Amino acid sequence: MNSITTGTFAADDSLQRLEQLAGISQRLLEKARALGASQAEVSCSEDRGMDVNVRLGEVETVESTHDRGIAVTVYFGQRKGSASTADLQESSLEATVAQACAIARHTEDDEAAGLADAALMARDFPDLDTWHPWTLEARHAVDLALACEAAGRDADARIANSDGASVATAQSLSVYANSHGFIGRERSSHHSIGCALIAGQGDGMQRDGWYSSAIARADLQDPEAIGRRAAERTVARLQPRSLPTGQVPVLFAAEVARSLVGHLLSAVSGGALYRRASFLLDSAGTQLFPDWFHMHEQPLLRHGLRSCAFDGEGVATRDSALVSGGVLQRYVLGSYSARRLGLQTTANAGGVHNLKVAANAGDLPSMLSGMGTGLLVTELMGQGVNGVTGDYSRGAGGFWIENGQIAWPVDGVTIAGNLKQMFAGIEAVGSDVDPRSHVSTGSILVGRMTVAGDD
Repeated sequence: MNSITTGTFAADDSLQRLEQLAGISQRLLEKARALGASQAEVSCSEDRGMDVNVRLGEVETVESTHDRGIAVTVYFGQRKGSASTADLQESSLEATVAQACAIARHTEDDEAAGLADAALMARDFPDLDTWHPWTLEARHAVDLALACEAAGRDADARIANSDGASVATAQSLSVYANSHGFIGRERSSHHSIGCALIAGQGDGMQRDGWYSSAIARADLQDPEAIGRRAAERTVARLQPRSLPTGQVPVLFAAEVARSLVGHLLSAVSGGALYRRASFLLDSAGTQLFPDWFHMHEQPLLRHGLRSCAFDGEGVATRDSALVSGGVLQRYVLGSYSARRLGLQTTANAGGVHNLKVAANAGDLPSMLSGMGTGLLVTELMGQGVNGVTGDYSRGAGGFWIENGQIAWPVDGVTIAGNLKQMFAGIEAVGSDVDPRSHVSTGSILVGRMTVAGDD
C-alpha cells in the first residue's frame, strides 16, 4: 500500500498564475517580432491535479501532477514554424522562439497559413463559471474511493471482484496571445469519481461500471450512489445471449449516443473536408437528418463543460446552429481549414463548444416503450467506422427489448449500417441527457440497422 500524504492544493492563486503566463506570452511575442516574424502566436498552459486509485479495499496509486507547456508559432509571410518547451527559464524561452523562427525560414509558403483575421478576435470575456477548484486532501480522496468501491461490492452478492475505484481532480490554466494584440485567459476545473466491478464466475464473468464527472464538486454524484449504480449495471449483464442476424431498431443509450454525434463532427471538420476524406463532402445546406432534428452549439453557456469566449485562435465564439430542421447549416472550421475551403472560420479551432442535440421524446423507459422490440446498445467496441464512405460496423453489447421492456442482456453482436442512412433514419432523441460530456444528447433511436450475432 502506498503511503499517503495529507497535502492539498495551495490557496487559489490562479489569477496571479494567469498573469504570469500572460507576461511570458507577451515577452515571447516581442522576441518573435525582434527576430523578424511578421506574425506570431503563443499558447501557455499549466495543469495541476491529483488522481487516486483503490482496489479491493487497498490503495493502489496516489498521483499528484503539475504540468506546464509553452508553444510558440511564428510566420514569416506564409511560412510557418513551431516549437515548444516546458522550461520557463529565460534562456529556454529565447531558444524556443529562435527554433520556431529557424523552422519557418526553411519551410515552403502555404497560402492558407497565418493567424485568424484580426477583426474576428474576441473582445468580451464574460465569466462563464468554469472555475471550481476542489481543495482535496489525498486521505479524503482515498476515503471517497474506498466508499465508492465498498458500496458497489456490498450491493449484490454476485459481485465477485473489482477493477477498482478512482477519484480525480484537476485544474487547468491557459493563455493564448497573438501579434494582433489579442490575449485571452482561461481557467477551468474538472473532477470525477468512478468505479468498475466484476460479477459472476469463470467464463460467465461480466464487467461494467459507472462514473460521475463535473466541473464542480457539488455537481458530482455521491460516491456510494456511483458504486451502487456500477453494481446494478454489472449484474444486469450476467448470462448474456447473442442474437440472430437481422435488421432491427437500435436504441443507442445516451452514454454511447454521443459517439454518433462525434462521427458527424469528424465528417464536417475542416481537416477531413479539405483533404477530401469525408463522406459528407459538399453537404452544407443539405438535408441529413429528419426535419424535426436540431443541433445547436452554445459556447457561452454558463457552467458548461466546454464554455469559452474564444477559440484556439482567439476568434470570438457565438451561439449557432450546426443542424436546423435536419439541414446541415455549416462546417466545423478553424481559420486554416476555412482558407483551404474558401470559407470563413466558424470559431471552432480546437473543436466544438457545448453542442446540444434537441430532444423530441421522453426518458429512456418511454423510448423503450415506443421502440417496442429491438436492441438497446449500452456499450460499443472497436473502431469500424470508415470516414470516407460512412460505412459503420462496431461490436456492441446491451439488452434485447421485447414489448418495450428489457428481456435479456446481449453480448457478442455487431451492428452495421451507413452513417448517412443512420442519420436520416433517426426516429427519436430522448430527454435522458448524459451530463458527463460537452456533447449533450439523450438516447438516440435509429429505426433500422443490421445486427449480426452468433445465433
